Amino acid sequence: MTILPLTYLGPVEHFARLLHGGCVVDLGEHFVKRSERNRARILAADGPMALTVPVVRANRPRQPMRDLRIDYSRRWQHLHWGALNAAYRSSPYFDHYAARFEPFYQKEYRYLADYDLDLLALLCTLAGIPEPPLSERYVEAAAGDLDLRPKGSTGAGFRPAPYVQVFADRLPFEANLSFVDLLFAEGPSARELLLRSLP
Repeated sequence: MTILPLTYLGPVEHFARLLHGGCVVDLGEHFVKRSERNRARILAADGPMALTVPVVRANRPRQPMRDLRIDYSRRWQHLHWGALNAAYRSSPYFDHYAARFEPFYQKEYRYLADYDLDLLALLCTLAGIPEPPLSERYVEAAAGDLDLRPKGSTGAGFRPAPYVQVFADRLPFEANLSFVDLLFAEGPSARELLLRSLP
């Protein structure tokens, strides 16, 4: 079994694993600061860029992921949507998918988990991947399980299939960015690249 954290616009590896099956998304874990739970990596004109969803009282120890509230005291939605437009408006499929993503940068969600879950559902739908099972309770990793919850971890056997990124004329290929990078670049072909990223 592969144990995945709930993420904001999760990385390519997570979607490759979801497509191959045998995954569970852990909603019972505690929030990890500076992790993909509220941070996505996209490719901007000058290189990788982190988009961070601000959260309320993230410094509290052992804060359950399910209870973490989004902080709207800053204009992060406007900034994130502007960054996604600037980074991907010239990509082949951004215009095709933009209307599906824009509401996520207009509507206010109270909880980060609800926001991440709705984005996960959208990304799975667009990629033709069944939505994974969710665990409300913390998932204890057993022997042989692949646990991708630790911050920034990648699993054995993941070899991202390269594709033409939006700034390929001036930047080297950047692996394992947010899945939106692959989706906006390859559209329906993204699924095929996910299949080639794992043995």
